[in-house]
Amino acid sequence: MPRVGLGTDVHGFSGGGTLWLAGLEWPGEPALAGHSDGDAVAHAIVDALLSAASLGDIGTHFGTAQPEYAGAHADAFLARTAALLGEAGWAIGNVTVQVQAARPRFAARRHEAEAALSAALGGAAVSVSATTTDGLGFVGAGEGVQAFAVALIVPA
Repeated sequence: MPRVGLGTDVHGFSGGGTLWLAGLEWPGEPALAGHSDGDAVAHAIVDALLSAASLGDIGTHFGTAQPEYAGAHADAFLARTAALLGEAGWAIGNVTVQVQAARPRFAARRHEAEAALSAALGGAAVSVSATTTDGLGFVGAGEGVQAFAVALIVPA
């Protein structure tokens, strides 16, 4: 039987450095704080995939106890997660992720983000949607980014 997993992640803007989000570099935008690159979109996808396969969560495999992932980008997390699923006998059916952010604006780079995330997952189908929170909460105040992901996995 196929299985479904849900993942979420939140990161605040740190001010310094470069923003990495949905596997893409966003020049001119403030970076997100985090142990790695702070890519909330990729991290939500990782958690969705790991939860679908009952393989723990992002902290289990990529947490601060794993210094080799300090500063790592989305492709490292996503490729390793896809490998973990394969080792456990699962294949990725598809992933959908919604990013909630006042910035950056995703519309012009949506297809580019989907392609980058898909490539990092070995060609799995990925769809990305984006929304604002109409000025509500920390996201609406422009203090950070939140992402929610759902993943479908199937026996390999």
